[in-house]
Amino acid sequence: MKINVMNTRQGNLEGIRPEISSSTINDTMTNDERFQNKVLRPIIKLQNDLLIEVFKNYVNKHKCSFYDLSLEKKLAYIENSIQRDIKFRNSIKGMIIGLFTVEEYLGYIQNSSALNKRMMNMVKERLISNIQLFERPEFLNAV
Repeated sequence: MKINVMNTRQGNLEGIRPEISSSTINDTMTNDERFQNKVLRPIIKLQNDLLIEVFKNYVNKHKCSFYDLSLEKKLAYIENSIQRDIKFRNSIKGMIIGLFTVEEYLGYIQNSSALNKRMMNMVKERLISNIQLFERPEFLNAV
């Protein structure tokens, strides 16, 4: 009996991930690099809009003056929130790990510490590359 991969959790998860043409996979890569390019990059790209909204909510809930900070301080705030706020960090990890296949999860737990570091750096870079979206909400609608 042949199982249709597209009707399985694995097939569904892999099917919704965007292709990233710049991500290469080759024999000289470490397992962590391969996992990053094959699994983490597509999932983080898929979750981009959600990650942006989650960060906006984080800023609003913490009632800091994020919107009044200089660009340099906003960048530091993003980095600190991801690196030092364990609850926020774990929430982000859950949004990404929840889209792993079982096989990917089993690979992830073999070296989760190093992969978490890669994951958080990628999320941080994605938020930083979208910094223009983190303006006061009233200014974004004024166009």
